[in-house]
Amino acid sequence: MSSLSNYITEINRRSFLKKSLSSLGTLALGDLLSGENPNQDGLHHPAKVKRIIHLCMAGGPSHLETFDYKPALESHHGQAMPESFTAGEQIAQLQDKELKVKGPTFPFARHGKSGIEITDRFPHIASLADEIAVVRSMFTEQINHDPAHTFMNTGSIIPGRPSMGAWTHYGLGSLSNDLPGYVVLTSHGGGQGQPISARQWNNGFLPSKHQGVELRSEGDPVYYVGNPDGISRSSQGDLVETINSLNNHLASNRHDPEIATRIAQYELAFQMQASVPDLADFSREPKNVLDLYGCTPGDGSYASNCLMARRLAERGVRFIQLYHRGWDHHGSLEKNFKTTSGLTDQPTAALIKDLKMRGMLDDTLIIWGGEFGRTPMSQGAAGDGRDHHIKGFSIFLAGGGIKGGTVYGSTDEFGYAAEENPTAVHDLHATMLHLLGIDHKRLTYRFQGRDFRLTDVHGHIVDGILA
Repeated sequence: MSSLSNYITEINRRSFLKKSLSSLGTLALGDLLSGENPNQDGLHHPAKVKRIIHLCMAGGPSHLETFDYKPALESHHGQAMPESFTAGEQIAQLQDKELKVKGPTFPFARHGKSGIEITDRFPHIASLADEIAVVRSMFTEQINHDPAHTFMNTGSIIPGRPSMGAWTHYGLGSLSNDLPGYVVLTSHGGGQGQPISARQWNNGFLPSKHQGVELRSEGDPVYYVGNPDGISRSSQGDLVETINSLNNHLASNRHDPEIATRIAQYELAFQMQASVPDLADFSREPKNVLDLYGCTPGDGSYASNCLMARRLAERGVRFIQLYHRGWDHHGSLEKNFKTTSGLTDQPTAALIKDLKMRGMLDDTLIIWGGEFGRTPMSQGAAGDGRDHHIKGFSIFLAGGGIKGGTVYGSTDEFGYAAEENPTAVHDLHATMLHLLGIDHKRLTYRFQGRDFRLTDVHGHIVDGILA
């Protein structure tokens, strides 16, 4: 065959592969290879957990209505916010507005032997007070939603950096042979639902095999998961084997790590044709489990996604993110918060309880929280909302290696700024990696002549919440 014919043959082959990959939809974007990080020599120290479930309350839930009760806000409700707190500070939509103190919208009570103060809008989470560690002193750098999500996910304000899920998979690989190692699910309800960009679970400059895969929350989790009429599983397997043999031939002549990813994509896509229908089949879930979550499987709700998260965890998915869009309460806070908390409280607690009953909580880390908090000052003509706030907010963690019944850090008397044990996003990332058995300073990837890491040049382990 002439060199021209060889060239045309290769072009046609590459066109075919490209079209075939496109037809696989979201699968072609996924993390499909269970490889080890070439820069790591196994775990840096014994791991406490195998997997992470990040419950992202997108929009910024108010710490002052959830886990950080402030009597001073009640006693000063409606009064001018002291300028000593706000002078020269970055405020989102309240800049140059009259700032008035807004008291807590809902009552708080102490729960468990630990006596953690939690809002009455979280009765189910409150029942697990002795299982969770509340961090009341989080702070972040970005005051608007998308960049704040970017910073929470990647530790950088610069778009295009790898997400924490991608870093986790890069460091540890996958526990599953027939599902992606990093999966994302989304839901919404209860307030203004800010959009979530798919780049929040991107691989950045890491190889594309570490990218998160978004599964659909309603209907089939993946498009085109079944074979077309007339195509058997064996013939589909033959096709995958043939395509991968061509890719292996190409890989032997070119040093391109993306070819290995492409090979793995086809392999996992083929495996997922069998694994995804089983994953989505909730028929064997007993009624008491469905009632525990309060869900109708596959209805697109946060409750259904929480049950799916448990099923993904059982099947070896390493990093699971659940985004619930509905916490952006600039106005009508009382009404909207009741709705959003009603959609998320029971399923969150159910996930923790379910994992514990199955003996999986001890090797799972659960992180609950938003991209930032809300202001102690009221917002809107009716004064019934709160603006974005970055100086202090709350999250909670539960699971392996976490000291339950713990409150770590605090904000000032008005809940404005982290005061005791301020905890940065980089500290959260360092602690997360530590529980996975990874030293955050040693998990690096060389890109453009520099060794990058999730925590950049920052990050300290939050020892106060560790068992």
